[in-house]
Amino acid sequence: MSKKERGETIWTSLDRKATAIAEFTMRQYRTRLSTWVVLGVGFLAISVVLLFYIDAMNTEIEAVDNDGDSEDWDGDGYVNGQEFKYGTDLFDDASHPGLLSPSIEPEPASMYINEDDYNWDYSDASTITTGYDDDGDCRDSQLPPSAQDDNSDGTPCNIILIYNPATDTYLIYADPYVDEDPDEDRYGKEAQHRAFILGVGKLGFVFLLSIFIPLFLATGLIRDEMTSGTMQYMTAKPIARGEIFLYRMLGYLAIVWPYLVVVCTLLAIVSGFMGPGDQFFRFADLGVWFSILIAALLATLVYGMLFASLGVLWKYGIILALPIAAWELGMALLSMSVPESSFLRMSIVGWSMSIIDSAAYLVWPDMDMFTAAGAWAGGAGETSIFFGTGNALPGYNALEWAQSDLGLGMGPYATSIVSMIVLVCQAAFFWFIGQLIFKSKEIV
Repeated sequence: MSKKERGETIWTSLDRKATAIAEFTMRQYRTRLSTWVVLGVGFLAISVVLLFYIDAMNTEIEAVDNDGDSEDWDGDGYVNGQEFKYGTDLFDDASHPGLLSPSIEPEPASMYINEDDYNWDYSDASTITTGYDDDGDCRDSQLPPSAQDDNSDGTPCNIILIYNPATDTYLIYADPYVDEDPDEDRYGKEAQHRAFILGVGKLGFVFLLSIFIPLFLATGLIRDEMTSGTMQYMTAKPIARGEIFLYRMLGYLAIVWPYLVVVCTLLAIVSGFMGPGDQFFRFADLGVWFSILIAALLATLVYGMLFASLGVLWKYGIILALPIAAWELGMALLSMSVPESSFLRMSIVGWSMSIIDSAAYLVWPDMDMFTAAGAWAGGAGETSIFFGTGNALPGYNALEWAQSDLGLGMGPYATSIVSMIVLVCQAAFFWFIGQLIFKSKEIV
């Protein structure tokens, strides 16, 4: 026996088999028009959503006078905010700052729109004292000290945020006229940006691409070769059927995974440059995009194993896969509304989305407070305590829908690790079932 022959091991033999079958699979996919149609349609769908995002980032959100300071109720030429500041009567046109000594000139109404924006110190504490009365209608007004400290925390003209663990939300107790006129454009752009990343990550990558690409590319991974008769040449070699199943899957992943990397990288770059803020590029968001990529890679692996097994089970395996896709859609929507539901543990998409939610809370630790700020809307929103009810800030509804709490009851790091382990175990389980079914089939 030659030295070269003695150097050969079972592992080199496996490598050769794996390489040969994987390369054959890749060559098949590259030469099929259907492959590029499926990948092209997926890219087109994601691109349409990206265009809507770009348009939203380039469209200014109209400023709203949340507190009415820019209005002139008595028609004397002096807006309410200026009259309130100088102590004149807002409802009497014979009482205005122009009659003071020295006389005060009228200020433009634009000065009193978005003049008291959020000044919140986002932190992880359960009780947070924050906010600042930018326009002075609380600090410099004629309000008595007791009225300036309506939330009874001992500090006049501020806001208290108290975390409620029962509802996993923040209760907002604001002194009067503090941060009551937020900047709709600043808040709305940030909320829309986060909602886009989470929405396209969960529904675009984890659901749309991760289900429908395997549905059309992986379902016939083994079945097509059995039907065409080429499988008999593979099984005629000293290769176990479980190995053939696995090596075919490697060829499928060699096409799908680079595609996901390219599309995800493209969206990360565009959103990083287009996102709101003074920074040149939003580097922190790359952490969320990386989690989206990991979730999509694992999801396409698991769905690929599952659908390929269904294809082996029945020549019309895609019919069996469609109800599963419908179930996963329901679980995707459930994950975004009730992340703690036990039904999500019986899905693939639920575990995948947990990875994205975990990264979102690591990259944006202010998520809960930021969302609460949008609902509060400067004291005019649905969660308001002191100022009645009104409309939430622009972008709040989209963000509230896209973001989810961590449903496993663990921290973000633990949730990510557990979710990835479960997905890998699911892939191994479906491969085991698939190769058992494959072994029971007669190759003609």
